[in-house]
Amino acid sequence: MGLGALGVVTAPSLQRGLESFLAGASDKDPTGLTGLLPNGGGFRYYSVTSSVPRRTAAAYRLTVDGLVDRPATYTLPELKALPQTRMVRDVQCVTGWRVPHTPFEGVRLSRLLDAAGVRPSARAVRFTCFDGAYSESLTLDQARRPDVLVALRMRDEDLGHAHGGPARLYVAPMYFYKSAKWLSGITVTEDVEPGYWEERGYDVDAWVGRSNGRDDEPTH
Repeated sequence: MGLGALGVVTAPSLQRGLESFLAGASDKDPTGLTGLLPNGGGFRYYSVTSSVPRRTAAAYRLTVDGLVDRPATYTLPELKALPQTRMVRDVQCVTGWRVPHTPFEGVRLSRLLDAAGVRPSARAVRFTCFDGAYSESLTLDQARRPDVLVALRMRDEDLGHAHGGPARLYVAPMYFYKSAKWLSGITVTEDVEPGYWEERGYDVDAWVGRSNGRDDEPTH
């Protein structure tokens, strides 16, 4: 019983240690094969580039521009000073793995759009990342949903580099490829521009269980 209790206590730290090891390995793995390793039911690590530059809290910037009246650039402290929303939802990857009941916390994307003053001709939002390669898009209606965040925290910790920190997109009801890591730019556009994976065959509208030919249970 004592060993069993020890296992219960140490399992979360062991899981975090495994994730940390895989994250470090993936940073140095140009093949991306580390993302295919089993991870105890936890997150897998994917990057579409051979390496991703890091951004410290002091150096990080997030721009909001495009079809807006008030373009803005936010520092990390400025984002943290805005009202924060916390939600606990499942994370579902289009490759099949799921991490249930994952807390995310950050600024509702709709708040940043409202602050920027979206113009009437706008219909979509494009997201770019400081890895220099990844991109994503949402319709304006999707972007304004209350369960879409610019996330600054995950599992009640500040977002680490491996999970897309200092800030990432989090689109709770869609497959996780829509939740772009290492977020650096939010651009309001006239039309949806397919993102990195959509250009390679993934669905642009990526509702969990209703897209990409999959029948997963919706995230909840």
